[in-house]
Amino acid sequence: MKQNRLVCIFKNNMYCLFWAAGLAIFTLGVWAQISLADYMMLSANRYPNAPLILLSTGAAITAWGFLGCLGVAANLPCVLRAYGFFQLAALVAGLAAGLSGLFYREEIAGGFRSGLQRAVAGYTEDEGRADALDSLQRALKCCGADGWRDWLNGTSVSLPDSCCVRRKGCKNRPLLADDGDGVAAAGIHPHGCFRKVFSLVNDNVFHIAATVLGLAFTQIGGIALLLKHMTRDSLTKQSKVQTCVQKSSTLLKFLHCPSLQLDEGSYR
Repeated sequence: MKQNRLVCIFKNNMYCLFWAAGLAIFTLGVWAQISLADYMMLSANRYPNAPLILLSTGAAITAWGFLGCLGVAANLPCVLRAYGFFQLAALVAGLAAGLSGLFYREEIAGGFRSGLQRAVAGYTEDEGRADALDSLQRALKCCGADGWRDWLNGTSVSLPDSCCVRRKGCKNRPLLADDGDGVAAAGIHPHGCFRKVFSLVNDNVFHIAATVLGLAFTQIGGIALLLKHMTRDSLTKQSKVQTCVQKSSTLLKFLHCPSLQLDEGSYR
């Protein structure tokens, strides 16, 4: 009795974790849609639908978690099978996304650097990219793609305000190619934005990996619970069939049916 109660508590906790994972992914999608839209615009590798994918995935995981709980409570085999297939598909998709990010991280980083350089070069031509670049430079306190020197080759003749430590310090300051480091870089954020973003990702890669592994283990736990429930139902049905067969055999023996029970003495 106590063991069954512990199993029930564990199952409920796993379903709550699965729902929480879905809500976390949905929240991440909302945050990415609101906060990272400008940053994604700067990448040469366009991922305009990435936040929407996170939103839809989180909503689907939450909905299917509810259906899985309903299938277990009402003992609906079709719903449980569909829930199991969805869990497996979500696990494969998550692992594929994680491995893709791991194997193509250099390509993703190169695309972001190329996009930053393009935004600097066309700062006065593309207002949307210019606003996104200003937002990034202010948030991370950086300047240019690889440093303030990127602005020497751009179409702009002066540093944008977002590159300045204090706006009064370098507002509309002309950039001259023959300026020395100590002159041109005075009051300017010294590091490039690519280095800042790359360092930020590297510093948080452990947390990202832990989150992905946590979601994967949650999905594996959901699949294991589903298999256990379906196996238990199968064993219950098999036990009922065996009981029925045993009762039928007992009844036949009781009736001494000669057509179904052969006596060895009849062959003598």
